[in-house]
Amino acid sequence: MMDSEVLMDSLVLDVLEMLALDSPPGRFQDLLDRARRENLPLMSLVELERAVQLALRIQDFSHQRRRRESVMAGLVTTVHDMTVPYDPAALLKVITSRARALLGFDMTYISLRNPEGGSYIHSSDGDTTTLNVRRVLEEGYGLGSLAQEAGAPCWTSDYLNDDRIPHRQHLDSFVRAEGLHAIMAVPIRQDGVPVGVLYAAERIVRHFTPDEISCMQCLADFAAVALEKARILHRSQQENAELASANARGKADIARLRELARASSELGALALGSGDLEESAKIAARALDAALVVSDACGQAFAYAGRVPEFNGELIAQAVLEAHGAGGPVAMGENAWAAPLRAGDELGVVLLQSAQSLGRDELDFLGFVAQMMSLQLVMQDNAAAAQGPLRDEFLGELLTATPQLPPDQLARRAMQLGIDSDKLHVVVAVRLEGDERGKAVAWSSTYAHHRSGLMTVHADDIVLLLPGTDASAAARTVFGELSPLLAEPVTVASAGPAVGLSSVSEVYQEVLRCCDALIALDGVGSAASVDDLGFLGLLLSDNYDVDRFVESVLGPVLAHDAERKTNLVATLEAYFASGNSPRKAASRLYVHRNTVTRRLESIAELLGPGWQHPRQATEAQLALRLLRARDALRRRREAASGAQDTLGT
Repeated sequence: MMDSEVLMDSLVLDVLEMLALDSPPGRFQDLLDRARRENLPLMSLVELERAVQLALRIQDFSHQRRRRESVMAGLVTTVHDMTVPYDPAALLKVITSRARALLGFDMTYISLRNPEGGSYIHSSDGDTTTLNVRRVLEEGYGLGSLAQEAGAPCWTSDYLNDDRIPHRQHLDSFVRAEGLHAIMAVPIRQDGVPVGVLYAAERIVRHFTPDEISCMQCLADFAAVALEKARILHRSQQENAELASANARGKADIARLRELARASSELGALALGSGDLEESAKIAARALDAALVVSDACGQAFAYAGRVPEFNGELIAQAVLEAHGAGGPVAMGENAWAAPLRAGDELGVVLLQSAQSLGRDELDFLGFVAQMMSLQLVMQDNAAAAQGPLRDEFLGELLTATPQLPPDQLARRAMQLGIDSDKLHVVVAVRLEGDERGKAVAWSSTYAHHRSGLMTVHADDIVLLLPGTDASAAARTVFGELSPLLAEPVTVASAGPAVGLSSVSEVYQEVLRCCDALIALDGVGSAASVDDLGFLGLLLSDNYDVDRFVESVLGPVLAHDAERKTNLVATLEAYFASGNSPRKAASRLYVHRNTVTRRLESIAELLGPGWQHPRQATEAQLALRLLRARDALRRRREAASGAQDTLGT
């Protein structure tokens, strides 16, 4: 009896020792088997079994407590992770990996709803295939749909064999490929609305415990917080971007207004100070970053700024009509505007072409520009009217070379009339007869004044002195703008530029001879400069500038010979001397005919395809003769100079 009691006490101590050591359940079962072999009394054996059951229960409670502590610690860590400014996508990945690590599941994943419908797998942990990456989940199928409809966790111990679940082939193939059986789905909700599902899965058939379901519910709530955080962060970023954009726009608007105000001050100062209209146009074009032209109703341009496109007369007439009808700037097409211009009874328009659309402030500024330019034109016209007799008298004196003033006094007098004596000027003569002379004189006066030039009527001709160096272009411009206004033909001749105001009278004499030549050559109703008349212009010129004539006719050929050591000039001489025969020219030059042909092709490229037309051919032959005569005279002078040097020695 005593032996049985001693053995019983020893076995009970063993049970306590194994409980203290947290021995596995098999050790307890081994203890019971040993007690049965020792033939303990039935009552002792029952008590020992009771003690083992209590020990196993205590051990199980201890395991559950430690597991809960571990889960709680994991949840606390997850909450802490969510306070760190992770990327929301990274937070969802943390939640899936944390759920799998805390609860020991084989696989966890999260699906999110698409705004356009359906769901997709956002992140996963523990997967062994790539079938789940961005997989689309259809509405109404799978365990997730049941959980979202119920608004509570749903689970199954064996997914593929559970008939309660609405199956779909592509979902079942994913579950089968991953080897999943037990699956739990917990809805992720925001403000009561499902936005996704948190899944846990095992590759064995099993039931989920209440603690596991509760923990998954907490993690699903954390996922909802992460998504809400993402939404708030995205909205905050959008609002910050909008505020930054509004701030940038506000600063840009303020800077723009300051720039326009500064330009307005400059325009006002120019207008009150009788400044140049061209300078006003440049200021306005620079402020609006656009091209600008100031024109009258007939299309005569007063000023340009920037690369202005061609505006035809019909468009200008329409712009004048619409702008004056609206009383302010009007749109004339894509990024094109017109503002009304009025100088007394004369109507005009400011046309503007911009690379971008103008805002309200820019349009108001354009209207102000037109007002300031109108003021400038009125003041200039008043000044011109007051100085009209003086300006006419001054130009008349320049044309007749009387009185003979020193250059400094001449420049001072020109400056008083708004003429820059340092600039080169061309002289243009307009000749017409009939009843429309008065209209032509009025137009010419306005035209010359707006271009800082002079106009007078001299010897029945309208004579203009205009700043510039291209006499031919000046004649064509005057002819092109004046002719449409008159019902009778007008003849325009020009020459220059005049080097200094004291040489204006000499240039004017060339203009008169050019005009007489045009009329004699049946050129009434046309325009030309002395240079346009070719060798006739050379004969009409006072200074007989042979070098300039030769250069204007043969310049490219002479330069080609000098640069490449070719014989194009000699070939050209031989060609003309042979009656325009390449074969005879080749014989003269002792070269092959093909060589002459190639040289003639080079000459055509240099002089243009019309170099053999009668007029150009005549000028070319005259230039060649002048060239040879000039070279012969130069050689003779050099020889005479050398002989004198020898005699002196």
